[in-house]
Amino acid sequence: MIVLGLATNRFGAPRVCCQLAPSLTTGGWERGSTSDRERSIRRVTPEDVPFLWDMVYEAAVVDLAYLSRAEVLALPEVRRYVEGWGRPGDAGVVALNASGRKLGAAWYRTFPAESPGYGFVAPDVPEISIGVVAEARGRGAGGALLEALKELALEQGYGRISLSVSRRNPALRLYERHGFSDAGISSPSDSSVTLVAELQ
Repeated sequence: MIVLGLATNRFGAPRVCCQLAPSLTTGGWERGSTSDRERSIRRVTPEDVPFLWDMVYEAAVVDLAYLSRAEVLALPEVRRYVEGWGRPGDAGVVALNASGRKLGAAWYRTFPAESPGYGFVAPDVPEISIGVVAEARGRGAGGALLEALKELALEQGYGRISLSVSRRNPALRLYERHGFSDAGISSPSDSSVTLVAELQ
C-alpha cells in the first residue's frame, strides 16, 4: 500500500504504494512489552482507528502534498485501506515508545478480485499498509512493525502478504530485507511494483 502517485497500476487506476523511511534494525523492540524502558508493539484495537487514519495520511501525503489532509483522506483510493475497519480479515499492529506514544502502525485487509487494492495478488492474500510518524522514521519501527505483522498473518493462517511500492521509494529496500520480493505481476514500465512475502 500506500503513497499516492501519478503512475497507474496494472488495472489502469492510480497507483498506491507505501511510504516508509528505511530501517536497518528491529533491535530494542519488544512486542507486548509493558516496561516503561522499552518500546513495544501490540495489536490494533478499535481505539486505534483514528491513528490508522493518521498513518494512512502519512503514507499517502508524500505524493499529494498539494492537497489538504481532508482532501487526501476523502480520496476513495486512500479511504479503502481504513474505512469500515473491523471487517473480517482486518488486523494490524501498533508501535509505541517507552511512554506509550504511538509511533507507527502496520495493518492488512483482503480485497475481492472485482475490487482489488493496489498491491492485490489474490483474494486470500492480505495487502498491507504501513505508516510511521515522521520523527520516528529510520529508527527501527518500520522493520519491527513488518516482522510483527508477518507473524500475526501467519498466526491467522495466511501463507503470503502483499504490498505495492514505488520503485523509487527507499522503503523498497526495507521490504526486500524483510522478505518481500517482486510478485511478477507488475509491468516493468510501471513506476510501482507489487511485492509479496511468503510466510513461514
